[in-house]
Amino acid sequence: MKLRIISPVGNLFEGEVQRVALPGAKAPFVVLRHHAPLISSLTAGSVAYTLPDGSEGTTTIRGGFVEVLNDVVTVCTD
Repeated sequence: MKLRIISPVGNLFEGEVQRVALPGAKAPFVVLRHHAPLISSLTAGSVAYTLPDGSEGTTTIRGGFVEVLNDVVTVCTD
């Protein structure tokens, strides 16, 4: 699945991942391959992801939105 984290200043991350953990407005949640379509607001926190080689990465955000559609996770943050 592909993860894109974008902000007004440009792309913060773009690449293939196995798993994405997001700071949802109501509660944290995880997105895996073949997740149902989703749009959700996000709070301040970390977007944590697992790369195909098993290594992990994080990006800190101050809030925003996420769209999950056809194995593409797009995080829009400020």
